[in-house]
Amino acid sequence: MKLTVKLVSLFAVLSFVACKEASKKEAAKSTVTQTEKSEYQIPDSWIEKRVTSASNRLNATEAGKVLWGAMEAHGGLKKWYANGYLSFRFNYQPLNGKGIRDSYQTIDTWSNKARHNSITDKNDIFGWDGNEAWIKAKDSTSFEYDTKFWALTPIYFSGQPFVFDGKGVNLELLPQVEFKGALQNVVKVTYDKGVGSAPDDYYIMYINAETNLVDAFKYIVSYPEYFPEGGHAPEKITVTQETTTVNGIVFAKGFKTYWSKPEEENGLGEYITKIDVSDISFSNKVPENYFSKPNGAEVLK
Repeated sequence: MKLTVKLVSLFAVLSFVACKEASKKEAAKSTVTQTEKSEYQIPDSWIEKRVTSASNRLNATEAGKVLWGAMEAHGGLKKWYANGYLSFRFNYQPLNGKGIRDSYQTIDTWSNKARHNSITDKNDIFGWDGNEAWIKAKDSTSFEYDTKFWALTPIYFSGQPFVFDGKGVNLELLPQVEFKGALQNVVKVTYDKGVGSAPDDYYIMYINAETNLVDAFKYIVSYPEYFPEGGHAPEKITVTQETTTVNGIVFAKGFKTYWSKPEEENGLGEYITKIDVSDISFSNKVPENYFSKPNGAEVLK
């Protein structure tokens, strides 16, 4: 009888241990599955197809050839996409002290999704999920600027020239200019109607004729919510400061922005904004649903 009780007890213990181990394995399996779901799952064949398409389209025009040369000099479009999610801190500092915008952000360069968090409080976040802009913050003082507009704005500084590879982008080769003692190839970028939130925006890129790196760019802001009756802000010119190479991609470590004044030396008017770019990195993983609106967030109309 005692032996039977012992055997039953032993069986119960072994069954409990087996169940516990099975639960551990299921938990581990669940963790792996969740991790796998968060990986940068862009097949190499998709990247190759997109890069080949961009190469064929761009190299069919003189302006496109200049832009493609800049992409190659900055590390190559294939590496840009294959590197995965891009993260960086972008500290935009108007010299008048108004409208400072400082956030750490992660961008899905493949599909233009973004998530930012405040430098002062990582729980204050905003983003763009590809369809909707959202924000989750303790109060209105967390981000005292238009986060919907700003969600993808920094990548159009730090992501040049790669951000101009898509369809709906129009390129025009303008006459060469000398800028700060270096000859520049000049490419104007415009958009088809309906492309992006501000299709009337334009960029005029100064691409160094010797290095093929982007030395500067002019641009306007025509965001309809700022200009509901049409029009745009005065043209600005942003000048690349030092560069750094991260995972084979050349980035600016900062920019200086001036009012564009063609009559002034190098076309530089008043110096108005200092931008620092730091903590640049790529990763092949983010948490699952990282760019989606989190619980408690507000959708921005």
